[in-house]
Amino acid sequence: MGIFTIASQHLRFAIKLACALVLALFVGFHFELETPRWAVLTAAIVAAGPAFAAGGEPYSGAIRYRGMLRICGTFIGCIAALIIIIMMIRAPLLMLLVCCLWAGFCTWVSSLVRVENSYAWGLSVYTALIIIISIQYEPLLAPQYAVERCSEIVLGILSAIVADLLFSPRSIKQEIDRELDSLLVAQYQLMQLCIRHEDAEEVDKSWSGLVRRTQGLAGMRSNLNMESSRWAKATRRLKAINTLSLTLITQACETYLIQNTRPEAVAPAWREMFDQPVETAQDVHRQLKRMRRILSWTGQHDIPVTISSWVGAATRYLLLKRGVIGNTKISALEEEVLRSEAVVKAESAERHHAMVNFWRTTLACALGTVFWLWTGWTSGSTAMIMIAVVTSLAMRMPNPKMVAIDFLVGTLIALPVGSLYFLVIMPSTQQSMLLLCISLAVLAFFIGIEVQKRRLGSLGGLANIINIIVLDNPMTFHFSQFLDSALGQIVGCFLALIVILLIRDNSRARTGRVLLNQFVSAAVSSLTTNKARRRVNHLPALYQQLFLLLNKFPDDLPKFRLALNLIIAHQRLRNAPVPVNDDLSDYHRVLRRTADKLISAISDDKRHQYFEQLLEQLDIYQEKLRYWEAPLQVTEPVERLTAMLRKYQVALTQS
Repeated sequence: MGIFTIASQHLRFAIKLACALVLALFVGFHFELETPRWAVLTAAIVAAGPAFAAGGEPYSGAIRYRGMLRICGTFIGCIAALIIIIMMIRAPLLMLLVCCLWAGFCTWVSSLVRVENSYAWGLSVYTALIIIISIQYEPLLAPQYAVERCSEIVLGILSAIVADLLFSPRSIKQEIDRELDSLLVAQYQLMQLCIRHEDAEEVDKSWSGLVRRTQGLAGMRSNLNMESSRWAKATRRLKAINTLSLTLITQACETYLIQNTRPEAVAPAWREMFDQPVETAQDVHRQLKRMRRILSWTGQHDIPVTISSWVGAATRYLLLKRGVIGNTKISALEEEVLRSEAVVKAESAERHHAMVNFWRTTLACALGTVFWLWTGWTSGSTAMIMIAVVTSLAMRMPNPKMVAIDFLVGTLIALPVGSLYFLVIMPSTQQSMLLLCISLAVLAFFIGIEVQKRRLGSLGGLANIINIIVLDNPMTFHFSQFLDSALGQIVGCFLALIVILLIRDNSRARTGRVLLNQFVSAAVSSLTTNKARRRVNHLPALYQQLFLLLNKFPDDLPKFRLALNLIIAHQRLRNAPVPVNDDLSDYHRVLRRTADKLISAISDDKRHQYFEQLLEQLDIYQEKLRYWEAPLQVTEPVERLTAMLRKYQVALTQS
């Protein structure tokens, strides 16, 4: 698709974006805000950011969610800026350096939280920096600047939301309804592959695709939750469906693994039943009715527990799915399903990566400060702000270098377009607010189309053009001011890119090892007789870590298989009927302590030592189980887990 070619599906959002920017500009001037460009810029980023991420018109909930995060980030940044100013108002240089450390801290936190929520911490970085830089010559005006910044940000967000409401907000609910049906069919097809014991690569492709889709459904749920309060019952059901979907994946894959050693485990009658092709959710519903009928007649003696568990989870999935689609009142039966175990959050495995991001942001901002003070350049502050913007927002992305390049390309695009607007178009519109709004709307319309195509530099270009044309009240048009601002943005983006390239992030291998060791720890920690500990649901957290592993190592199939095997081991041991006595309970605590030491070990030698210790303890634990006459449902998975850890010892301990 060529430059500025217009497709019909891109028109509505382009009009929305133009309306949002015009509304923010008009209201900003109407209330005589000193810098309405921040309101316009906020409206642009809140609306265009989700469109760029989605590659099309964003859903209404995504716009509101991003707006909420921007408000949170702005308030955090304002409060931090005021605290820093109050404490260090007599030492301007120290104040700037502390602000650089604050920028690094926020980036560190954003690297450890969910990707969606990390946006708020990215905003707090440059909000604090903008306020501190703005009051360098008038420090007593800091509270006023903070209030103005918050007001402008809120105005921009409200403008984006109002524009979305005016032009038919795009609800994500129908997309969720379709995905629930499609996901159920895909789950059934995965079980078919596993029962037929198809090629391992085909099975891997199927279950890894389902993991990604389940994680995507969780993101849809967040957007639906922000869209309207009337979807509260649906979002509650979707939270449980997320766990059920992961359970279905686990049970299907375990069925596959069982047949590696016991091909006769699945009876011919069940093979024949799962051979029936399905194309729709209704087909799956009919098959499940047949299976439940057979299970009620024959019992569960002649089939693997994985199949009966799968049928139960699929039935609960179907029940909740109907409730989500109809958004009906939660029935007593659904309430029983929803009153499930407490879900634990996944521990971050990217602590080293987060520390690298901390140093990247801190040093980049410090470099910008030194450059500004050393040169005495009036627009050095602009360069410093751009450094903070690029590093704080790029660090939370899988490929920060490409984000920095996008900003740099966007700045280079903004230079000629901004020149045209600043020097020719906007001076001609000063006598008419209508003409000013029309000129900005035309710009937003065409860039809104390019943003939806995910064109390199489109999002960065939109933000930089708004910055360059300086929508202040009153507006002034000095070429030297324009040139300084433009060069400041280019220099800032370039310095940020240089810092990202120089400070290399070599944490990928370490993150992969930490993730695998967390799976080991989870499997070992599932050995417990404590009822409260057994009720805790680790499955969503484990699959969240598996999803991160898929993203970090997209082509490393052995890692995925090992991680999945450890998840299966965790689920099987969690439900195993371990004999209840003080001897085993005490030894469970010993195993958990060793597993925790394995995760926290820094050196390869220590890690190898703890791993060997864990293997020895598992051998002793098996002897204890035999002594206490534990059933086969306990001894078999423990033996399988120990053999797996011995087989993959090198992969689990090397850096």
